[in-house]
Amino acid sequence: MSISLDLTGKVALITGASQGIGEQIARTFHAANAQVVANHPGTAATQRDTERLVEELNGSRPGSAEAVAADVSSPEAVQSMMRRIQQSRGGLDIVINNAAIIRDRTLSKMSLEDWKSVIDVDLSGVFYCCKFGMEIMRDGGAIVSLGSIAAIQGFYGQANYAAAKAGVQAMMRVLSREGAKRGIRANAIAPGVIDTAMAATIPDKVRAEMLQNIPLGRWGTKAEIAHVALFLCSPLASYVTGQTLEVNGGWRG
Repeated sequence: MSISLDLTGKVALITGASQGIGEQIARTFHAANAQVVANHPGTAATQRDTERLVEELNGSRPGSAEAVAADVSSPEAVQSMMRRIQQSRGGLDIVINNAAIIRDRTLSKMSLEDWKSVIDVDLSGVFYCCKFGMEIMRDGGAIVSLGSIAAIQGFYGQANYAAAKAGVQAMMRVLSREGAKRGIRANAIAPGVIDTAMAATIPDKVRAEMLQNIPLGRWGTKAEIAHVALFLCSPLASYVTGQTLEVNGGWRG
């Protein structure tokens, strides 16, 4: 029996693909022969980085990737993005909800804008991409949304982020039921601390304390998250839906 993670013929949208985990997922899915739609929010820096990524991917397989700007916190922008994908790729098979921001503050110091901006991107953005993405998704598709260990641990100063990510994980459980009649599977990945630019902003003392909680004794890598996402979107996970896979090196608090 052969085992394949080949996504030939599949169209995958990855939000927040300009850097970090999103960029790595785009590379990994492309290596598995998927057509990749790399989303970015439309700033000069993210546009430059995403277009560079797409140029590289198309260099190895012409026409296999494209960059699409859309702020996922805007339902109108997400709808426009889906229309473009429908026109250019004929529909979707996979949605990876990766786009996220952080605005850490203690609850007493958190501004209303700090709260709203994180909820708008990290939670409402996932809702918009699922709602409008399913309108152009072919039956048998897969949705994977990035949750977080923060939703489980409740880290200090992350009321907005933890609430959003907990909501994402709950949303996937609901969506797994609603999408089942079309064979659409919906799962979440809850990464631990991953070696990204975002993680690099954590103070050294806090990083040292976190590391003591990880049985494997190291940070996770972007590739390790991308490989789990690939598994969840592959035929090997055909009976996996409504789950949150914790990818955290064994961290249990």
